[in-house]
Amino acid sequence: MSKDQLIEVAKQNLAHAQAGTIQQTPDFLKVPAEHYYATERWQAEMDKIFKRVPLLLATTAEMPNPGDYKAMDAAGTPVLLSRTPSGEVQAFFNMCSHRGAQIMPEGVGNTHRFTCPYHAWTYNLQGDLTAIYANKDFGDLDKTCHSLTPLPCLERAGLIWVTLNQNSTLPIETFLSGYDALLAHFNFEGWHHFASQTVEGPNWKIAYDGYMDLYHLPILHKDTFGPDYPNRANYYNWGPHQRVAGPDPRLAEYQDHAPEDWPIGPLMAGVWTIFPHISIASFEGGGRSVMLSQLFPGTTPGTSITTQHYLMENTPDEAAAAAAKEQFKFLKYVVQEEDYATGLKQQKALESGGKSHVIFGKNEGGGHHFHAWVDLLLNTKDDDLAKVFEQYRSTHFGLTTGD
Repeated sequence: MSKDQLIEVAKQNLAHAQAGTIQQTPDFLKVPAEHYYATERWQAEMDKIFKRVPLLLATTAEMPNPGDYKAMDAAGTPVLLSRTPSGEVQAFFNMCSHRGAQIMPEGVGNTHRFTCPYHAWTYNLQGDLTAIYANKDFGDLDKTCHSLTPLPCLERAGLIWVTLNQNSTLPIETFLSGYDALLAHFNFEGWHHFASQTVEGPNWKIAYDGYMDLYHLPILHKDTFGPDYPNRANYYNWGPHQRVAGPDPRLAEYQDHAPEDWPIGPLMAGVWTIFPHISIASFEGGGRSVMLSQLFPGTTPGTSITTQHYLMENTPDEAAAAAAKEQFKFLKYVVQEEDYATGLKQQKALESGGKSHVIFGKNEGGGHHFHAWVDLLLNTKDDDLAKVFEQYRSTHFGLTTGD
């Protein structure tokens, strides 16, 4: 069923390519400039989006084996991910039950237990408190009541989601809106994590706007890769999540094939965005690879931090590793010196008050959809959160086909 959806998207892209058309929205979208810098708005986005919806915090490739863990800061929350001896991934606040110290330093590794660096309280991979340092001196304590505090967690399609609200009633499957079934065609479970790097950027929405924007490619990236890519895009939505794909005449090669004969590479091309903070851009040549960009708001409205993860379908040999290293270096340059450098200047200009709003054109349906979801969630009560994702699972916010 999910491959049928991929083929339908491909056929729509091909039809647009052959007709010289793209999707267009009925009207323009105006977004108030202050939405990119107002402190009250930013705090609401932190509280009602990043602290309420599931976030993609890790890939299976980063922690594939029992005993593997990942400790990280996620939107200001210290999180500890653990793969248990049974192979299940669990998530916890990275916080000792004794005095609240962070147990593990940020990074990935493999261990048999977690030991707090402050007073050496020890936990197993399932988060159970197993030992209290100098227990005789400390006093009797029921260890079963002082485990690590768990967070909702789901591993699906080689990706790992965590909700930062321990009391969340939003099922992660409901939030995914069926999008995970399509992402599963990457087969990320068996991929190789090559490297990670970080880039500082502007307000998280300025950065996210760029993930879905093909309109700028031949202009902003004219000296790098822009001339090789079209500036036209079609957008396909599953709940708040979007796949961005340009009209591609090369798909005509497969249009008469049976579903089982369509190669998966062309079907997964383009940019896959996972609301509210993930972009997956795929590459061909020398084996399939992707750059998974993990975007988080910074400590102020005008800042953000993006961790870029380079994943490869196959474990590279020496030559492939050298090529991957150069490509990853190039991708950081493009994002840091072209996309985010422009975004930081855009941030400063917006904060000047020179314009009251920004405009998204009829060809920028991805931005329409993204900002509609931001506004929707800011106005949704906790009790209605699951209903919203169920209601809008297949809604496209009025995208239509046009010239």
